[in-house]
Amino acid sequence: MGIDEWFMQMALDIARVSVGQTSPNPNVGAVVVKDGRVVGQGAHLYAGGPHAEVHALRMAGEGAQGATIYVTLEPCNHHGRTPPCTEAIIAAGIRRVVIASVDHDPRTAHGGISRLQDAGLDVTVGILEEQANRMNRVFFHRIDTGRPLVVYKAATTLSGHVAANSGHSRYVTGDAARADVQRMRLEHPSIAVGVQTVLADDPRLTVRGEDGAASERQPVRVVFDSVLRTPTNAAMFREPGQTLILSTAEGVASRPHEADKLRATAGVEVVAITATDGRINLVEAMQFLGARGFNSMLLEGGPTLAASFFAERLVDEVRMYVAPKLLANGLPALQGVETSDMGQAIRLSNAVWQQIGEDLRLDATVLYTDEAVFRGSR
Repeated sequence: MGIDEWFMQMALDIARVSVGQTSPNPNVGAVVVKDGRVVGQGAHLYAGGPHAEVHALRMAGEGAQGATIYVTLEPCNHHGRTPPCTEAIIAAGIRRVVIASVDHDPRTAHGGISRLQDAGLDVTVGILEEQANRMNRVFFHRIDTGRPLVVYKAATTLSGHVAANSGHSRYVTGDAARADVQRMRLEHPSIAVGVQTVLADDPRLTVRGEDGAASERQPVRVVFDSVLRTPTNAAMFREPGQTLILSTAEGVASRPHEADKLRATAGVEVVAITATDGRINLVEAMQFLGARGFNSMLLEGGPTLAASFFAERLVDEVRMYVAPKLLANGLPALQGVETSDMGQAIRLSNAVWQQIGEDLRLDATVLYTDEAVFRGSR
């Protein structure tokens, strides 16, 4: 590993401290190096706060004169909530800028690089680019598509069931896998379920520590509820954090009293999405969430909602926990779908298996082919 790779790796490690909490912004880390020594470092911690470059330059102070700054993402070149980072870099007297990946945001893409070069700075692009692109895949996805990147999470038995026929599902996996899920929830600004899951399981949908206490930072809960059946006494409403109830205009109109009670509940917002065949138009719903600034969404079920997301080709990645248990029969991970032969299956690529306690965890990318047929209903 060369010197540039060494310091860029440090910047990437610093950027990871804020994964899941910067939406709608990307994760960025920066390191200022002079005479082979780190004189400043920083990460973008939250939307509206100083960018990574600014934190690093402030720490470096006069040490930034003639130094090199390593940045995991092309410095911004526009006025948003904060001034352009390109101008801060130039004003600090930085001599060289090393960038991992080019920004996808059209307000910056290549513009930041050009501004720095026009100012006479030496600019190097593409150091550890693959790692940097992977870190900001959710941000790039929202910029490129207008919707959050969707990660489908489910826990199944080895026989492919998420619950017994009675609906009982506590617990499919062991303690280690459930703790892993808590950490995963922190990586996403939103977490979604269907109303049937709310009615059947009454989940809290919160991030909790080892002591069981709710974490200070929580993802926004998103409930897909076409006809507004979410009860106002749901357990999640007694938890910290915000809740979005996505319904339809018909659903809200048919239950005005329930809509008013939900809207009067602290931290709850009810939003009407266009209906298709009486159900929420998922494509429009995801565009709405993208416009709200959610870079990613963790889809936690249930089986019918998940199948509908797959049918609309809206699931981008999966995380499956497989427990060493067998059920003679039960509820499948995906329900309400039709496939007549293996050629219609949706394939997974870049699969990585990991043992978590006694369970196995699969992380993979969803690969949709022209032959794949996946019909679902909500």
